[in-house]
Amino acid sequence: MMSDRNRHWTVEETHADSVANFLNVSRETREKLEIYVDLLTKWQARINLISSKTLPEIWHRHILDSAQLVLHLPRKPSVILDMGSGAGLPGVILAIVTDHQLHLAESDSRKVSFMRTALRETGTQAVLHEMRIEQLPVIQPDIITARALAPLNQLMALCNAQHHEKLEYLFLKGRDAKQELTTLPSCPKLEADCLPSLTDKEASIIHIKSFNR
Repeated sequence: MMSDRNRHWTVEETHADSVANFLNVSRETREKLEIYVDLLTKWQARINLISSKTLPEIWHRHILDSAQLVLHLPRKPSVILDMGSGAGLPGVILAIVTDHQLHLAESDSRKVSFMRTALRETGTQAVLHEMRIEQLPVIQPDIITARALAPLNQLMALCNAQHHEKLEYLFLKGRDAKQELTTLPSCPKLEADCLPSLTDKEASIIHIKSFNR
């Protein structure tokens, strides 16, 4: 079903079955996504994990929006660092639907508690780092992801300690993605694209394949 990778999805057509079919995942994986959604809905009543007004559109606004990153991940097992994971979007979702090794960085202890519960209840493996991004050990990730965390120039500054020559970046961004690319410091080998989002015609995914300072 990955042939749908370039079309825009509507809220009405986005649900557990359609997302699972699109990702071509097993019934067990779909059930894990459903467990995650149920947990997120229950925890949202106690702590602010996502905007409450987006709950009716959770499969579209959060699950598919996060899962679409699989279209841009390598096939070989890789190490992915998700910065500012929050409720595990996209980190926990990627851990559920792929075989990549996920590192989830989040300083809010309540959100870490939620992610720990979600990983346990779904039987999903990932490494949780309950600390500020600046305090992370050097993980040597192949890819760094982030969603709704900070402006691009600030994101790249936060990545300084993790940077190496082959590191790639995938950032879920809003309507100002192209403008944000212009804020990056000049470097001799910058290879970056603004890729279309499946869930929002005005949003983009910034994919930086080369950023050699």
